[in-house]
Amino acid sequence: MKKYELTQNSIEIDNRTLYQIKALKDFSLIKKGDLGGYIEYEKNLSHDGNCWISGNAHVYENALVSGNTWVYGNARVFRNARVFGNALIYENAQIYENAHVYGYAWVFGNARVSGNASVSGNVQVFENAHVYGDARLGNVPVNFDCDFDPYKTLKEILNCPEILPVLSGLNENLDKLINTILIKTGT
Repeated sequence: MKKYELTQNSIEIDNRTLYQIKALKDFSLIKKGDLGGYIEYEKNLSHDGNCWISGNAHVYENALVSGNTWVYGNARVFRNARVFGNALIYENAQIYENAHVYGYAWVFGNARVSGNASVSGNVQVFENAHVYGDARLGNVPVNFDCDFDPYKTLKEILNCPEILPVLSGLNENLDKLINTILIKTGT
């Protein structure tokens, strides 16, 4: 079942017509009948999850908002950008080009994320920050209560005949790390 529909209320942005959305059912903090922000096509906002666009926010072109993401305020997500997970995009933030924002990341203020950049994890990008190009901001959570042995895994990588010669001698700290791994794994 669809969670929203496009209304007749429209605005023109960058020579494109965007339509205001209206909730068709209750979900998260949204009530049936609530008006949201503006999208160009239904493909811009997933009908799955609790994702929502509100206020004067705009999502258009090939951009996609999905998961439990909220885009609000005067934020814009456009071109081929993807925003998913539990991300929050608000105030005057812009996510565009091929950028991805996901996890629990927040982008707000006058911040921009563009190019092939990605922002993930619990990262906050704000004020006048601009993350662009191939930049990657984020963290990868590690569960140390599992059976994963990082030294064993790194040893397997280092035992690859093509990798160890490339890494050795690049950096003094990297050499120390490699030696520590090799010592801890008994090599």
